[in-house]
Amino acid sequence: MKEIVKINLDNEMDLILAHKRSMKIAEMCGMPLQAQTRFSTAVSEVARCSIANGKNSVLVLGINIIRATQKEILAVLTDEVDLKKCNPEAYKYAAKISGNIEYIYTDNHSKTTLSHQVPSPGLLSDAKIKTLVDYFKYEPPISAYDEIRKKNIELVALSEKLGESENRYRKLVDTIPVLICIVNDRNNVLLSNNAFEAYLTAPFSSFDKKSISTFIHDDDIDLLIEGWSRAKKIRGDFSADIRIKKDDYYIWHNVSIIPNKSEDGSFSSWLIYFVNNNAQKMIVEALKDNSELKEIQLELESANSKLKFKNKELEQFAFIASHDLQEPLRKIMIMLSRASEHLTEEQKQLYYFDKITSAAGRLSNLISDVLNYSRINNHDKFIGKVDLNEVISETLDDLSLIIEEKNAIVNVNVLPTVTGLEPQLRQLFYNLINNALKFNTLQPAVTISYQEISASSDKSFDQAAPVGNFHVISIADNGIGMNNEYSSRIFDMFQRLHQRDQYGGNGIGLALCRRIIENHNGIINFTSIPEEGTTFWIYLPV
Repeated sequence: MKEIVKINLDNEMDLILAHKRSMKIAEMCGMPLQAQTRFSTAVSEVARCSIANGKNSVLVLGINIIRATQKEILAVLTDEVDLKKCNPEAYKYAAKISGNIEYIYTDNHSKTTLSHQVPSPGLLSDAKIKTLVDYFKYEPPISAYDEIRKKNIELVALSEKLGESENRYRKLVDTIPVLICIVNDRNNVLLSNNAFEAYLTAPFSSFDKKSISTFIHDDDIDLLIEGWSRAKKIRGDFSADIRIKKDDYYIWHNVSIIPNKSEDGSFSSWLIYFVNNNAQKMIVEALKDNSELKEIQLELESANSKLKFKNKELEQFAFIASHDLQEPLRKIMIMLSRASEHLTEEQKQLYYFDKITSAAGRLSNLISDVLNYSRINNHDKFIGKVDLNEVISETLDDLSLIIEEKNAIVNVNVLPTVTGLEPQLRQLFYNLINNALKFNTLQPAVTISYQEISASSDKSFDQAAPVGNFHVISIADNGIGMNNEYSSRIFDMFQRLHQRDQYGGNGIGLALCRRIIENHNGIINFTSIPEEGTTFWIYLPV
């Protein structure tokens, strides 16, 4: 498994992180929204059980590559407690909504594994997985307060007993991490707990605008002062969300001002407490993000459906257009041939028969090339093991006439067996070897080599080499070469670097090669020196 992110499950905020990050990874892997929700909810159920009952709990989210055409998202939670025994209902529910959950408990350690298949494994390349890792690596940290609801309940119970004893109150309030102070009608701070005093950098003796401006955000000062004045006027409560400064940044708190009543109902002071609700704010933002993501997901699904429909239409159009264009062109060429049978060479030249026949031939080749390009698609049902040694052997047989004509030398090293589409790979090598023979003014010499690379391998041979585990096949020639300025467009459709009377072709061959490589989740690059030769680098995933 390739680890994407690790979360220590200690409190409720970690539960939020587990849910949010599971959802995000599922989304970035192209899972439908329903599948994202089911997977992240199942992870949350197990994580909640771990936070409530576990010890030293760790959740790892990652990608498991079973093979090139089968990948899955994994959530692996380890703990020192038998979690399933502690809460079997949670595991039963998680299994119900996910359908793929495994649980093992041995040697006082439990391991829970949840998995979900990635719908489009071909799109999840090593580069995409690295993007996932970087996304969570540089994600801004979330500072959160644990068990806010629990402490709020404790605080309400505490406020009901304030009149019993100031000493007893002092001991109680100093034990909870909530900022508390008591203020009288004249704004004098009568008492503050240790947490409040430790939080502030300057003494806090008066609850007025000048004093609170030292630790309250400028945009929230007027809100708090107005609320404090209104609470004193109506002898009632006030509550609002404000930001309190801590070191060099601000943290959201909920401030509550309530009358500090005695047993007979009278009061002359006010209880003011600040509860860190930064976690709640983050939840609100997370829910807002999920709502926006749902809308974006629906838009993407709609756009994807339209794109598939348009692609299908384009494929049909290319096929029909190519077929319908070939038929009249074939008749034209037949009529030209018959017409020229009764003409002398001078008459043929006079009526441009050679040029017409040559132009018709080029048009026929162009139509065939466009049709071949439109047919290059990636269908999983045709994917299998392909021995590249056999592919190269058959390709060289197809090119035997031009090899013999140019007295070319072709050296082939032992090549690997890869996962792919055999007809497309044969087309790939045919185009590249044919180019090496065609674009050459000397006796052609072509060398086909192979090596396997990993993330730590030396890649000095190609500055644009990708990171990961790849089969690397190189096709090197001693041909005319090309300038690096063409590197950005050499694989585009109809790109030609030479005049047609110098070298034949329609500028589709390399575009076809790139599309074949993309269908195999690979990469194709080249290095070249004018008048010395060109080397094409083919990277196919291991």
